[in-house]
Amino acid sequence: ANAASGAADVEGVAERERKQIELMARKNEERLRELARSSRKKGGDEKSKKGEEIEAYKSTKTLPDNVLPNQVKVDMANQCVILPICGNPVPFHISTIKNVVLPDPDNAAYLRINFYTGGMAVGKDCPENTAKLVQKYAPYATFIREMTFRSLDSHSLTTAFRQISELRKRARMKEIEEKEEANLVKQDKLVRTKNERVPRLSDLTMRPVFAGRKTQGNLESHTNGLRFISTRGEIVDIMYANVKHAIFQPCENEIMVLIHFHLKNPIMVGKKKQQDIQFFTEVIDASQAVDAGKRSMYDPDEMDDEQRERQLKKRLNEAFKDFARKVEGVARKNGYSLEFDIPYRDLSFIGNPHKEMVSIQPTLNCLCNLTETPFFVVDLSDIDHVHFERVTFMSKAFDMVLVNKDFTKQPFRIDMIANEEKDSIQEWLTDMEISYTEGPMNLNWKQIMSHVLGDDRFYMDTEEDEVTAKEAGWEFLRMFGRDEADDEEGSEEESGYSEVSEKESEEDADSADEDFDTDEDDESEFDGDEDLEEQGMDWEDMEREAAADDRRKKRDGEEDVRPAKRKRRR
Repeated sequence: ANAASGAADVEGVAERERKQIELMARKNEERLRELARSSRKKGGDEKSKKGEEIEAYKSTKTLPDNVLPNQVKVDMANQCVILPICGNPVPFHISTIKNVVLPDPDNAAYLRINFYTGGMAVGKDCPENTAKLVQKYAPYATFIREMTFRSLDSHSLTTAFRQISELRKRARMKEIEEKEEANLVKQDKLVRTKNERVPRLSDLTMRPVFAGRKTQGNLESHTNGLRFISTRGEIVDIMYANVKHAIFQPCENEIMVLIHFHLKNPIMVGKKKQQDIQFFTEVIDASQAVDAGKRSMYDPDEMDDEQRERQLKKRLNEAFKDFARKVEGVARKNGYSLEFDIPYRDLSFIGNPHKEMVSIQPTLNCLCNLTETPFFVVDLSDIDHVHFERVTFMSKAFDMVLVNKDFTKQPFRIDMIANEEKDSIQEWLTDMEISYTEGPMNLNWKQIMSHVLGDDRFYMDTEEDEVTAKEAGWEFLRMFGRDEADDEEGSEEESGYSEVSEKESEEDADSADEDFDTDEDDESEFDGDEDLEEQGMDWEDMEREAAADDRRKKRDGEEDVRPAKRKRRR
């Protein structure tokens, strides 16, 4: 039985590899057509925006009236710092100031102001418009690098330092908000349903939260979207047309039941741009304290608690499921397409997408983890290829890299997946028609993506001369070579292999003979009868020589004894 199951596994792996080779070839052709269509729509390279000139004041008449000749003045309304140069007030916009330093005073106080200048790195905190202007004027303009002011009145410089720091902080926050809102797509206004009872879920908790506080409230389904109203009056509207994936995850082994919305375009929640919005209810408190004393498994109170918990889970699952079904009906009634997915628990596996081990569950359209924050939601339609790293016989776990179709984005990663999950994951990817490869080491994906982004013929199987063959698409990541389908090439390879193997076998035989001879020579060096063999003596000769040696030793011994006896007689 074990042999039969092992043979079936081997056949399954071979069949999966064959499907993957066909799938990768088909995907390369599809991606070539997609890139050709996108390049036609794009129509050409977009011109980068030029930096706008900074205008602090339109004229000297608009300068503040209360500026003294030798005073550092901060104009919070116009975002300018007025500095005295040779007794004349000169305005500098806050976006041109890199940082401000207040050194330790001695007899006097000092204030040093550093500016953004050409020929130096402006840093990541530099405003985008200022960086463009510095780059524009760097070849020929003269920049002021820093200015230091000294005053016997430390209070005035300390006040100026505090005001400049506060103004820089405000300008930085405003620029971040503008960047967040720059790519936002304007959403339609919510049309509330009137003269009809709307589907509603009460006592929900929303993630992400408003301003770091727990956000609780009610969720309602209206004509063209959903509205969440918190207990503090905060409102979040989610349009049906902006929902990319809606997921309903019932409570089984988790502590919560939830519905999750992955949006096409981000929306503002508080002051941050968010693309994933979730509403959940905890079945049991996550911070519930466990009794210190041990309780018996037959304790009736504990059995009642477990029974109530099971009933609560069932009731909440039914309530959320009924709400999801009603929302689908309202959206369908008003001409919108919205369908809730449920994760496949039998295909789940444990991995590390961020900084902790969590349960990753696939759905019909995505791969997600929704119980822990930050959320991990990957749209399968955006995945071009999957690569498995650290696949060796020695390691107990491997890493999975999901490459985005947009090569300007870095791939998603799921680390530390147990080796036992590899076959099921690869089977699922094959069923979803997603190509994959595997290798024994971790790769530098930043370098790979930059190389792929600049290769116009990445999905083609020939070089620019259209003659030289190369690996198309992601085939260069394949651990083992691609199987050739052509029988003639296969037979040629087999004949070539047989010729090489015959030559190698002959060479191995010759080398074995040589090794045998050398071994015999080595053994002869340590042979104790080497001298006798060289002399050609047989056993009889050796016995005669031994007897002659004995007689000679005996005769020498008698001659030594006779002189001693003569001395004693005298």
